[in-house]
Amino acid sequence: MKQGEQKPERGGPRPGKKGKGRGKRLFDYGELRLLLLALIEARPCHGYELIKMIERRFGGSYSPSPGVIYPTLSWLEDMGYAAIEPGAGGRKLYGLTPEGQRFLEVSRGEADELMRRDVPPHLREVPLEVLDAMDELKAALRARLVGGETDEAEIARVAEIVRHAAKDVAGEG
Repeated sequence: MKQGEQKPERGGPRPGKKGKGRGKRLFDYGELRLLLLALIEARPCHGYELIKMIERRFGGSYSPSPGVIYPTLSWLEDMGYAAIEPGAGGRKLYGLTPEGQRFLEVSRGEADELMRRDVPPHLREVPLEVLDAMDELKAALRARLVGGETDEAEIARVAEIVRHAAKDVAGEG
């Protein structure tokens, strides 16, 4: 650094980087632990899937790096809060242990707040269980319909299922 220059703020833009910096972390380390436990509470997930789930929840504005996610998952495993289960293609699935469930329950209020932090204001009153189900439906639709060869009959079948579910939720079914 040249004499008289001020050190850039930690996490902010660095000289020569055209204003691009890492920016402020959205979660501190303890909060990320709770967020990951809350996400794997619904079902076991692999690390990349957790990264994508968080990225989707934030509309692409935040995506934790593998260098943050995997050490945190290792810590959760070391503490006995998460256990590795074998997954498809040799991927490690992280599932919640009974000890992890107890830890999560003790911090339920904070975990729920973290899960809502990324939720758009118009959805904040929707129960977390319903938001999670909505995410699962979106993921299932993407997996079934994007990138594969889906014929017109299958598209119509899936559309009818979604329409029926919407009517059922609205009390019209």
